[in-house]
Amino acid sequence: MQKIEKIATVAGLPAPRAPYSTYTRVGDLIFVSGQVAVDPQTEAIPKGFAAQLELIFANIKAILESAGSSLENVLKTTVFLKDLSDYPEYNRIYREYFKSGFPARTTVKTDLVHDDFLIEIEAIAWAPEKPS
Repeated sequence: MQKIEKIATVAGLPAPRAPYSTYTRVGDLIFVSGQVAVDPQTEAIPKGFAAQLELIFANIKAILESAGSSLENVLKTTVFLKDLSDYPEYNRIYREYFKSGFPARTTVKTDLVHDDFLIEIEAIAWAPEKPS
């Protein structure tokens, strides 16, 4: 039976403010909880869609690297958009992080937990090795 590891915090990133883990690991799979744009140093929410999306990807990258994975190993993302008018910009920036062989993806338009959040992303990734 595989062990389940629930990692509440990742060094350099804000700790969750609600009852959830930053990521959960089962075997060689990493399940990253929904990430919103919160600056790791200031805990400020950036203004503008592109700034939020770039910060979310930086945070997801840091989470995956702490778990022995990377953006290249992302298998699926679920993306929550506040406003569908951001969809073209979202696709443009998304392509900068996933060049080819895109992960499976679901995109949903919805309200988010804080009015200033414009996007939230959760991810599932393969982790070929466990960090030491």
